[in-house]
Amino acid sequence: MKEKIIEKSAEMFLNLGFKSVTMDDLAQEMGISKKTIYSHFKNKTELVHETVMSVFHEITCGIDHIREQSKDPIEELFEIKKFAMVHLKYEKSSPQYQLQKYYPEIYAAVTEKKFENMNECTVANLERGVATGVYRSNIDVPFISRIYFLCLSGLSDESYFPTDRFPKIKTMADFLEYHLRGIVTAKGAKKLDTVLNQQEDA
Repeated sequence: MKEKIIEKSAEMFLNLGFKSVTMDDLAQEMGISKKTIYSHFKNKTELVHETVMSVFHEITCGIDHIREQSKDPIEELFEIKKFAMVHLKYEKSSPQYQLQKYYPEIYAAVTEKKFENMNECTVANLERGVATGVYRSNIDVPFISRIYFLCLSGLSDESYFPTDRFPKIKTMADFLEYHLRGIVTAKGAKKLDTVLNQQEDA
């Protein structure tokens, strides 16, 4: 039952927001009593924490699976973006904003984990891109990796990127192209154009 509660919580939190969903809402949606929820989680903060870490683990495992396929570095980034957008449901709410505002300690903990994981992933992607000739050999890998992380995190800030003006899916796609245009070689630019054309046709 605990796993089912976490699964439903993740769905509701990501669709409606961490603050918006109450324990009553969750109990009603699942057709169970609040007492059942509280038998597994002492309060909503604990539920949010376990749900956030569960979603983080699921996304990390999914990204690791994509990386294991050893795709072209450019294709890999597009596959990761697609996977993350589907699982985080960015179009329906701003879960990161609500998490940061109402559960700052949980937000800080998961952000640290996200940076560690994403930095390792991005550095590996950049180094492989340089080795295969699709990224420029003179790029500063640690600098670009950190800039990439900060920019992706910033895109979720509603105060700078309100969804009514900057739809999440388009904004993420625009940023990924912006990122790649700054580091690709001529060979990489051709590959990027091919991938973008395939995205448009899909």
